[in-house]
Amino acid sequence: MKLIKSTSLIIALLFTLTSTAQIEVKKDSVDLELYKIEGDSVYDTSISLNEVYVFGPLKFASKEEKLRYYILRRKTLKVYPYAKMAAEKLVVLNDSLKKIKKKSKKRKYTRQVHKEIEDQFSERLKKLTRTEGQILIKLINRQTGDTAFGLVKELRNGWRAFWYNTSAKFFKISIKAEYHPESVHEDYLIEDILQRAFAKGRLKEQPTVLNYDYTTLTNKWITNKKE
Repeated sequence: MKLIKSTSLIIALLFTLTSTAQIEVKKDSVDLELYKIEGDSVYDTSISLNEVYVFGPLKFASKEEKLRYYILRRKTLKVYPYAKMAAEKLVVLNDSLKKIKKKSKKRKYTRQVHKEIEDQFSERLKKLTRTEGQILIKLINRQTGDTAFGLVKELRNGWRAFWYNTSAKFFKISIKAEYHPESVHEDYLIEDILQRAFAKGRLKEQPTVLNYDYTTLTNKWITNKKE
């Protein structure tokens, strides 16, 4: 079974769920149908639709595989908001740093932002399990395009990055870990969990900055599983 992208198949449904206004006008002897979504002020000749995925049912080879998937789902849903927050903070930080000329003020502002994040989230992050922490590290890479190690090195200094990475190894966590759903099956499962959660509204989607296509990944992994 292959996953497909669907847009035209849901057009009729969208028209029943979304209030629209439609008028006909004459322009150069050509009939045009103009539409306006409720709440918008501008008419247009078409309605842009977001890409929608049609998901197949989840299938597992064994009870153990099913259990692993649902444990992974619980952990992924738990830590994704932190990765999303990290990406949002990074965008704000970089935008602000571009406006600051002096290096000393940049360092001061970076320390200030770091302290705010630490005060707000450190206690919650300390309660994460080892596997939850590793998933978070991968999702930070998904959302920012950089590893946690790279971010620490860039925003603090190389020594702190080395120290954080060395300390993490005591808990079998690498802050240099990257997210590769195209080659690592667990990463693909995480992506599948995220896409299903986005579609159901369980998580607010923040597009990844990495270059991969979920549909292509799904077809690849399903094919590999059958072989």
